[in-house]
Amino acid sequence: MNKIFFFTLLIISVSTQAQKNIYESPRFDVLSESHETLAILPFLTTLDLKNKVSQKDLKSLEENEGYAVQNAFETYFSKRGKKKNLPVEFQNTKNTKAILAQNGINYNNIDVYTIKQLSEILGVDGIISGSLDLNVLLSNGVPTDFSFTDYFSGGANYGRIGVKISDGNTGKLLWKYEKKIDKKTGKNTTDLIDRMMKLAIRKFPYDRERKKDRKNKK
Repeated sequence: MNKIFFFTLLIISVSTQAQKNIYESPRFDVLSESHETLAILPFLTTLDLKNKVSQKDLKSLEENEGYAVQNAFETYFSKRGKKKNLPVEFQNTKNTKAILAQNGINYNNIDVYTIKQLSEILGVDGIISGSLDLNVLLSNGVPTDFSFTDYFSGGANYGRIGVKISDGNTGKLLWKYEKKIDKKTGKNTTDLIDRMMKLAIRKFPYDRERKKDRKNKK
């Protein structure tokens, strides 16, 4: 009985924390009114690995992790987006990569372009982007079994992820979600994105029910 009570409190606590880490622009409905298509960019990644690697290898590993998150979001939205009947579509990431490459844009220089510039180049209404700080290679898979000693030693903490949606026309931030990554958040990148978005989907701004709630509050 005590175990059931404990896990119930844990789920409530995690869900509540997810809501606290979410920002939504008060002008979301106005700025996103004409949105039809969003592009998902590779996430800018910083790795702090225990095993030392060369700077060249580190950059390559960071790039791999960044693209893994991009692919994981595409997988999530291709499955969940249809179930939630979201009013926006997501540009195929292969097309996103190809268009960027044709314009001389790659993982190493994408951060020098503005949201407005990238949206215009990609022909989309908005951009999903973000950052990833890791001390492990999450795309390779990580242990999910944990003990209380992990939390005291820090062995359960793998890093942090930040997701944001920006309006392509103005470059304004529309929505942001930040989450700590640990042994409870998923065994790999796809699992992480799936779990974190399940917690945040009720606050996902394009959700039709969310839009109804916002209108009712006005």
